Amino acid sequence: MRDYAVVSMAYWAFTLTDGALRMLVLLFLHEQGYGPLALASLFLFYEFFGILTNFFGGLLATQIGLKAALVAGLTLQIVALVALGWQAAALSIPFVMVAQAASGIAKDLVKMASKSWVKLAVTPGDASRLMYWVSVLTGSKNALKGFGFFLGGALLTAVGFAQANFGMAAFLTLATVLSLLLLPGGAGKSTAKVKVKQMLSRDTRLNRLSLARFFLFGSRDAWFVVALPVFLTATLGLTHAQTGAFLALWVVGYGFAQSLTPRVLKTAQSPPSAKTAARWTTCLAPILALLLIALWYLGAEATARSMILTLAGGLGLFGFVFAMNSAIHSFLVVHWAQQDKVAADIGFYYSANAAGRLVGTILSGWLFQLAGQGVNGLLLCLLASFVFVVASSCILSLSTFSKPILDYAKK
Repeated sequence: MRDYAVVSMAYWAFTLTDGALRMLVLLFLHEQGYGPLALASLFLFYEFFGILTNFFGGLLATQIGLKAALVAGLTLQIVALVALGWQAAALSIPFVMVAQAASGIAKDLVKMASKSWVKLAVTPGDASRLMYWVSVLTGSKNALKGFGFFLGGALLTAVGFAQANFGMAAFLTLATVLSLLLLPGGAGKSTAKVKVKQMLSRDTRLNRLSLARFFLFGSRDAWFVVALPVFLTATLGLTHAQTGAFLALWVVGYGFAQSLTPRVLKTAQSPPSAKTAARWTTCLAPILALLLIALWYLGAEATARSMILTLAGGLGLFGFVFAMNSAIHSFLVVHWAQQDKVAADIGFYYSANAAGRLVGTILSGWLFQLAGQGVNGLLLCLLASFVFVVASSCILSLSTFSKPILDYAKK
């Protein structure tokens, strides 16, 4: 468990800088006049390279070990932070996209290594204990990412873009040194050589879960990445710090809810299954439908206060249910991953996660701008989110009930 504690510390440190960097870049460039579609493009490389990193990074980690993958991710994030701070006075979209690509690779190397390590820290077959530690790691990570959003907006106001990046690079350097000194070198190495084609021949359960994850996280990022922060700032008139605080509260609450998943679902008695994931995903659709109706009813003439309260209530409820879904998914992929090549299995799954976020990010900027920004833009993004949630629910429901139906048909 000492290794688990060190890995968690490194993951927390990275997550704090990752959340802060996202807010810093978004608000700094929006302040300079860039529109929603341009802002969405900042994160395209971040998510695209996340797909490749999860897929090939998982394969690589089975050969070089989880410690090397973790340290590589931390180091790459330090390089990205220093580069952005260095170029703060002459920042351009292409340069930020390249820096975000490095940050995206870093994030998924660290995430893949950290979540894979949980599998190694828990006694094989102890599903309840595995669910508990996966929920603790994932929930605490998201809570810190939320605080990172707030930190990013606050640092931009307090010390400026360049100094904020340099300060975070120094903080992350300390976490990297501690990881190098305290973690064992051979953890996570496969005893057999894993080939690229083996990455594609997954367990059917993992394939279906990965496809459902694609739509699940696409549904969140369709409104979260660009549409919501720009709407809060440009339409409702919130300051950078207030926008960062709103997003931070949502993500912190989301992370706290994730950490409560074992208690809410009583997983000590019965670990969650694919049916559990299907039920919780289905619950997201009516929440989005009610939020869409409420925002449409309020319209463009609504006061900022009523709009913020409606968004806080609707997105807060969405966040709680989404957190349950995310925790269940995270447990299932770690639980189903093969012990001997856990990083490869988890990397495959999270490449689907990154692909969903990529599509959601594009939609967040494109749809928000297409509808003329404002309330209409946010409504269109939430409608796309609703469609994605329904798709994820259908995939999980069909995969859950198709086998019993086929068995009955054979009889």
